[in-house]
Amino acid sequence: MKTLFEFTEGISPEPTTYCPGCTHGIAHRLVMEALCERGDLGRTIGVAPIGCSIVAVNYLNVDICESMHGRAPAIASGIKRVHPDSLVFTYQGDGDLASIGTCEIIHAAHRGEKITTFFINNAIYGMTGGQMAPTSLLGQKTTTSSLGRAAETQGRPLRMSEIIATIDGAVFVERVSLDSPANVRKAKKAVLKALEVQDKKLGFGFVEFLSSCPTNWGLDPVASLEWLRSNMIPYYPLGNLKEGGVI
Repeated sequence: MKTLFEFTEGISPEPTTYCPGCTHGIAHRLVMEALCERGDLGRTIGVAPIGCSIVAVNYLNVDICESMHGRAPAIASGIKRVHPDSLVFTYQGDGDLASIGTCEIIHAAHRGEKITTFFINNAIYGMTGGQMAPTSLLGQKTTTSSLGRAAETQGRPLRMSEIIATIDGAVFVERVSLDSPANVRKAKKAVLKALEVQDKKLGFGFVEFLSSCPTNWGLDPVASLEWLRSNMIPYYPLGNLKEGGVI
């Protein structure tokens, strides 16, 4: 009998604590599957900060450490400089990267740190109770924007990939989505490319995953994927924003 699907060696066989329908697990598998295919599990170091992403340390079968909220790029920069031949990545949510960690991610890109950031954008704070994030959409209702986000009082959602792409030290920037099998396959290609960019020591790599949060969106898993397609992708268009560049 032909084997069509196997549990990747890159994921530890632990029961998941993610909510039903959460696409963090898909992102985990893509990153770890890519590392397995490259034969890089043994030379990879990850950094996960506060937020839903912090439990990645339970599942990702590589050397991985936790950081303070928003500080993963700073920690990863230090690790990479001490271990220049290792693949080093951060795995961060939008409440972490685009809010308290904005300084760290911008300056890691500006310095051209030879690390890779995997950015999970589900347009809301997940772990702490569904508050409005910097990436929450206009009109989106959260626990801290009960009437819906308004540009006049709360500003517009940050497009982090577009911001990072303007920085010379960032040499690879791509936005992908986890809403369909076709987009998941494209997401894996972006992960592989970002890891290749780091391996060639070209500069900073950034992959943004549009992800779902059924619990805090108040939707079931299927409806949350439909909401992502209908609302997030139009505002956060998919595709490669930067490949190459000058450091």
